[in-house]
Amino acid sequence: MNSFATKPAAARVAADDPALGRSLLALARGAIGERFGRPAAPVAEHEAHVRPGASFVTLLQAGQLRGCIGSLEPHRALRHDVRENARSAAFHDPRFPPLAAREFESTTVEVSLLSAAEPLDVAGEDDLLSRLRPGVDGLILALGSRRATFLPQVWKSLPDPADFVAHLKRKAGLPVDAWNGEIRCARYSVAKWSEDDARSGGVEVRR
Repeated sequence: MNSFATKPAAARVAADDPALGRSLLALARGAIGERFGRPAAPVAEHEAHVRPGASFVTLLQAGQLRGCIGSLEPHRALRHDVRENARSAAFHDPRFPPLAAREFESTTVEVSLLSAAEPLDVAGEDDLLSRLRPGVDGLILALGSRRATFLPQVWKSLPDPADFVAHLKRKAGLPVDAWNGEIRCARYSVAKWSEDDARSGGVEVRR
């Protein structure tokens, strides 16, 4: 039985709200910059900031991952979720050393706002692969206490569904060459805002 929570986030994915995206990017960069004694830029208030929201903050350098931490379920106000995830991505992602002050300006910030997770009751791995929407779905796999996710952005580097799922199983510490019938699956969509997109006036949305 799939037991993923399906309570919708109060902060809805806003595909046509660039103001929300700009404010979340400013919150994320400001939270990181504070650790280096940098003054935070003013952040325009938005009604979504005080509602529960689930976000991921991704850091990139020259297009390469430099940190990514987030929340799969809304459990605190969106503004606090983004700020805490930004600091965690910069300083507590176990895959990378803490971000150094000299890296701050050359690091691009992305914020992804997640929709509620949609449980997928699949008959097996082939069924899961047939139902995935490459480039659109974020995917969660869980077995017991093990759980891992890939954001929709990961499809850019793993466009084949079989590879996508295999790498996600490896990330979760699950056997890559076998399917356990107790694995629970869920998918979600995101609205993604990047500082690169903001500079060009665009917002990328993945539903």
